[in-house]
Amino acid sequence: MTKRQEDLSDVKKKLSEFGQEHLLKYFDELNESEKDSLLEQIQTTDMTCISQVQNKNHLAEKGKITPLTAMELPEIEDNRESFKKTGLEAIRSGKVAAVLLAGGMGTRLGSDNPKGMYDIGLTHPLYIFECLIKNLTDLTKEAGYPIHLFVMTSDKNHDKTVSFMTEKNFFGYDKNFIHFFKQEMAPATDYEGKIYLEAKDRLATSPNGNGGWFISMQKAGLLDLVHKEGIEWLNTFAVDNVLQRIADPVFVGATIQKKCAVGSKVVRKASPDEKVGVMCLEDGKPSIVEYYELTEELMNAKDAKGDPAYNFGVILNYLFNVKALESLSEKLSLHIVEKKIPFIDENGNPIKPEKPNGYKFETLVLDMIHKMDSCLPFEVVREKEFAPIKNATGVDSVESARELLKKNGVTL
Repeated sequence: MTKRQEDLSDVKKKLSEFGQEHLLKYFDELNESEKDSLLEQIQTTDMTCISQVQNKNHLAEKGKITPLTAMELPEIEDNRESFKKTGLEAIRSGKVAAVLLAGGMGTRLGSDNPKGMYDIGLTHPLYIFECLIKNLTDLTKEAGYPIHLFVMTSDKNHDKTVSFMTEKNFFGYDKNFIHFFKQEMAPATDYEGKIYLEAKDRLATSPNGNGGWFISMQKAGLLDLVHKEGIEWLNTFAVDNVLQRIADPVFVGATIQKKCAVGSKVVRKASPDEKVGVMCLEDGKPSIVEYYELTEELMNAKDAKGDPAYNFGVILNYLFNVKALESLSEKLSLHIVEKKIPFIDENGNPIKPEKPNGYKFETLVLDMIHKMDSCLPFEVVREKEFAPIKNATGVDSVESARELLKKNGVTL
């Protein structure tokens, strides 16, 4: 029996187990390399999530939500020097690294490139990646010590991201301290849990959500480097906030001094109904409740000072303790999201649906936080650290980010 015959036999067993035999419908029409590619994709795709489709309403259920007190700006200012000293000591000891979540595309900005390649400059090119690397460089200059940056890409943008960063000479950052890894992909299904074919030789897949970053790092073998370098803290942040302060020593020091397993940068909400997830306790453990899950009762709840009890929105800037991450034994909760999924029909013709036609499967960072015993919500000044670019115009857009960059002295 040839290797391909063995692989095909294994694949048929797997597909039978998960009820996905239709994925080999066009196998005999494929050329040799397409056959190998399809078999490899089926072998490496985790299909265990599919069984949860029938259970999706139960998965979305939340526990009892109660407030989680944040460390607010006055307390941070009172302890700034002490926190900063602790943070800089950790950075200079090589105990802190950063993880950039950059698997997304700039589709909503009208670009076919990775989101980080988007140019927000007016009089000269200024790329999102460039803004983030500059922010990181500010920290390494202050600390006098370079930190490792792990960049998570996806199947869809890996090659373009790596070639762009290489071509730009990593915007002056030491390339020996930048490491790329691909996010794991999850299958996309119809409403019955049948995986779509995107092409005759390719399953429809999508990135497995921002909660997949640590397992993706692990599978890429990068935890060996983390252990070898003695890295104890990973500052995980999103690509779309160009004012992110990365490995901020005050934030690092506060999280260490408070002996928390994770720190979360937060901003005071602009309005009770602002579309940001908020820090809370869920069944007594740290968690995040998404804006669309906030009931009127929670939105209007007050704390002892008379302020809104759920007043601090997350900005996707977290400091995780590596040991705490490695001790997570159980799988993260699964989120099943209704989406528009391109596929081929029964005649093999490509279809781009105009309305949702199935499910994608994601894990989220908020579920990593819920597995931790302790979390420090750490308030930052939103005008100085929160300029998300989610849309081309309007709220959280290229336009609003440009205005905030100008206020912070960045020449566009």
